[in-house]
Amino acid sequence: MTESPSTVVLCGASGYIGRYLHRFYEDRGIRIRTIGRGSSSDATWSDHRSIVGVLDGADMLVNLAGRSVSCRYNKSNADEIMSSRIQTTAELGRALADVETAPALWVNASTGTIYRDSRDRPMDEHTGELGSGFSVEVARAWERELFDADVTIRKVALRLSIVLGAGGGAINPIIDLARVGFGGKMGDGQQIFSWVHVADVARALDHLYDCQELAGPVNVATPFPVTNETLMQQVRTAMGRNHGLPTPAWLLQFGARVIRTEAELVLKSRWVDPQVLTHSGFEFEYPKLDDALADIATRTPRGLLPVALG
Repeated sequence: MTESPSTVVLCGASGYIGRYLHRFYEDRGIRIRTIGRGSSSDATWSDHRSIVGVLDGADMLVNLAGRSVSCRYNKSNADEIMSSRIQTTAELGRALADVETAPALWVNASTGTIYRDSRDRPMDEHTGELGSGFSVEVARAWERELFDADVTIRKVALRLSIVLGAGGGAINPIIDLARVGFGGKMGDGQQIFSWVHVADVARALDHLYDCQELAGPVNVATPFPVTNETLMQQVRTAMGRNHGLPTPAWLLQFGARVIRTEAELVLKSRWVDPQVLTHSGFEFEYPKLDDALADIATRTPRGLLPVALG
């Protein structure tokens, strides 16, 4: 029988994954405490004592705080992306050192893009090769801040792949492209697209809490990634579109500048293997992309969907 936490602290609860987790725990009667920047949070990042109070006696801490990476990586944005992750994680470490009763588990978000661009083999937690570049440096610094925190708490770095689900997140711009006729492959279409349904992110957190032997980096991605070409074909099918124009790499580079984001987000080949999860007995509710997209399609309204610009 799965053991569930009675109290969860959520940081970054205003984002897409955070909002989903808030509903997920609330619907099960699990108490939720939040840390954020606004007055609606139970504690704010500028108030150390309030953070200590929120953490004290909780069962699990889930930190998703960090500025969106869907933006141009100019100096201002890059500094904010880095600092928003490092400073919040560091503050949690300081606060946890001051609590009387610490959570049993600290889960800190990370990213599957920490691995190199890979088309030759999947990257698991033990043999995966870390990449280079700004996104990788952010991920490495983020995880280093977590694991260097001087607190005796079980820690997990959640290396998330692209999270899909209805109502927002990464799927909306892809659906919009399909609906306006540009739902073909991006670039050469052979880059690997590792993904996970948001419902399985929540279920993976339950699994990590229950499996007390699990710690360190954990990849969160379905065992069945697809190529970008297959992704776009299945999105078109789910949205009832027969055809879609391809988008060459040069046009993606140009378009990314127009909407103030980075083409790397769709052109990098991410092949993330969830070895720790699968070897510890975790079973995905949505292992295959067609099933995940069918679920998303039933919950997605007609017309163009809102997309946050960088």
